Amino acid sequence: MKVLVLNSGSSSIKYQLFDMRDESVLASGSIEQIGETGSHLSHRFRTPQGEMAKTVQALAIGDHRQGFELISSALRETGALADTGELMGIGHRVVHGGEKFKEPTRVTPEVLAAIRGLIPLAPLHNPANLLGMEVAMECAPSVPQVAVFDTAFHQSIPPHAYRYAIPKKLYEAHQVRRYGFHGTSHRYVAKKAAEFLKKPLDSLNLISLHLGNGASAAAIKRGKCIDTSMGLTPLEGLIMGTRCGDLDPAIIFYLERETGLAPKEIESILNKESGLKGICGANDMRTVGELAQAGNPEAQLAISMYCYRIKKYIGAYHAVLGGLDGLIFTGGIGENAEFIRAGCCKGLAHLGLEMDTEKNRRRQEGCAALEQGDSRVKILVIPTNEELEIAEQTVACLETEESGSTLCREKQ
Repeated sequence: MKVLVLNSGSSSIKYQLFDMRDESVLASGSIEQIGETGSHLSHRFRTPQGEMAKTVQALAIGDHRQGFELISSALRETGALADTGELMGIGHRVVHGGEKFKEPTRVTPEVLAAIRGLIPLAPLHNPANLLGMEVAMECAPSVPQVAVFDTAFHQSIPPHAYRYAIPKKLYEAHQVRRYGFHGTSHRYVAKKAAEFLKKPLDSLNLISLHLGNGASAAAIKRGKCIDTSMGLTPLEGLIMGTRCGDLDPAIIFYLERETGLAPKEIESILNKESGLKGICGANDMRTVGELAQAGNPEAQLAISMYCYRIKKYIGAYHAVLGGLDGLIFTGGIGENAEFIRAGCCKGLAHLGLEMDTEKNRRRQEGCAALEQGDSRVKILVIPTNEELEIAEQTVACLETEESGSTLCREKQ
């Protein structure tokens, strides 16, 4: 039972092939710089001996169709997939599902049209996601395709949390509201936390922190998201690698007046030149940590600001959840930067968060608990796996469809 997961960008395609009988990865890779000089295919595959091997091919890749064909050839030539007929389905990451898509959905012409209508909400991502689906449907017409939305997990957020205090007509006419992102990751680590704690997910109150170059927090009450830090776009919320996070909106108008910058220029600054990069000149937390350790005051400030913003969200979400069972760190920074985890939890003993310093410093493999023995709240590191979550939701969607339901349901 094989499932291919595709994440199509404007000039790239990332992929993973799973054997869902044991959820093992048979192959993975990416095509980069499609239509550009330097385009290449990087492909990893499982050998007959059970080890992972890697090949890299530098070749001209003119468009996404050629890219998909190259992926199919690489899968076939390395023995991972004889042909697309072996596939149970293809799962596609789609960034924005708006208010329309609350669950994984079988891709049809009507669904494609609806996703196309949401392009104004995600102009950088949805067009590329659409292109990937269209090419896959053309190249593998007999394989069921499923769209899995980053925003879907957050559709359980109530109106008092997702509405902004702006005129109602703007919400109704232009869908201006909080959507949230990283939902696939937040859902995956919440499920893994329940498994690790050996408790039903619907009995737990959790805060999950997805900390990578993009970063977001989610408040999860009995398995359902009730609030999240990202908003209409991924710009709101926590400080990120190059995004500013929460900001007084009047700053935009002030900068426009005082600098003469156009709105698009300010938008680019807030998305690509701000965050950690804006504070200290580096957006990779490993570099920021090294600079801070060497005594760089801007890097030290960047880390202090980063952790402070996260602590504010932890406190706020602790309040709205009415109690907390577990705090989850995930993503590249959350899983690997022990000094960030320590900074986020420092001084939160009154909320039941007491970290064990030695456990936190220890290099962890898989899920790990970092709290002191008498801590009221579990502090967990859980590696995320968004591709596997997409594959699981693809299987659940197709199996539900086969059972006679008219809708694909999310796997609980």
